[in-house]
Amino acid sequence: MFGHGVPAVLSVIPDTFTFAWIVAVLFAASWVLDSRGLDAGRTLAAATWALFGLFWLSTVPYFALEHQSYVESILALVGFPASVYAGYLLYDGRASLFTLTRAIAFMLFIYLPFETIPAFTVAGFAVPEPRKVLIEVVATQTGMLIDLLGYAPEAVTSSEGYDAAYSWTLDDGHTVVIHIVLACTGLGSMAIFGGLVAAVKAPLSRKLRALAVSLPLIYVLNILRTTFISVVAGNQYMHWYPDLVLTMFGASDPYRVSFLISDRIMSQLLAVVALIAITFLAVRELPELAVILEDVLYLITGEEHDLTEALDLPREPTNR
Repeated sequence: MFGHGVPAVLSVIPDTFTFAWIVAVLFAASWVLDSRGLDAGRTLAAATWALFGLFWLSTVPYFALEHQSYVESILALVGFPASVYAGYLLYDGRASLFTLTRAIAFMLFIYLPFETIPAFTVAGFAVPEPRKVLIEVVATQTGMLIDLLGYAPEAVTSSEGYDAAYSWTLDDGHTVVIHIVLACTGLGSMAIFGGLVAAVKAPLSRKLRALAVSLPLIYVLNILRTTFISVVAGNQYMHWYPDLVLTMFGASDPYRVSFLISDRIMSQLLAVVALIAITFLAVRELPELAVILEDVLYLITGEEHDLTEALDLPREPTNR
């Protein structure tokens, strides 16, 4: 959101999004093979999990050095052994991990079009780039909320050429430009929940209820987040311990301190808490999600967990 926006992960390894598409297709193919009772499905899924782990490992330099995010760097670093371990467990017979495998495939199929599909023309009608549409909608709504709070930054063109940036002029005459990029739209979190819900076997009515609980809440919280970061960074409200913060993140621009604190520290940590809370709400509406969450907890702790009992969920959900 700050300065030049978030560059594509393509700057870390060649054809990153092609890599991600390959993972999505292979996960989907393994699901199809497994559904037909072919052992090749399990083998392919396990191998693809290892490939998925390599993908996360390759993004660590980007998250650590360019994106300057401790939270995302740690998650990406942990993603490598966790993915390889998931592949091993699946190959070793933990069939429940096929549900998580499907979920990852759905998540990627939801997210990647916004990163990779350009604008195009169909029958003479121009179809806008999905990425541009989503970013500009979020930027517009963020600007409306900023206005409601009594601030009036100048709307300017972002580094990507979209109507998605706000220029703030400080009392010392310095200009701070806040860019809204794809990472600011909440798409990643919405793709996670969309993938989880799509992957489980349950009546459509309860799937829709889970989505109705999670997606709007994620979107609203995200608009509040982008507004908070824009106002705080644009006005330098959190210029706290600048030498320490700049050293922590390997940065040199003192005008970036408020952004690093409000986004890279506060917002990202609060986002983790919010996602946990939203997951709890979603699993109340769609208890089948507990199977995926139990597998994730097993990968993290190495111990079995019965979330159905812990969360007092119905063991035989009714079709409602």
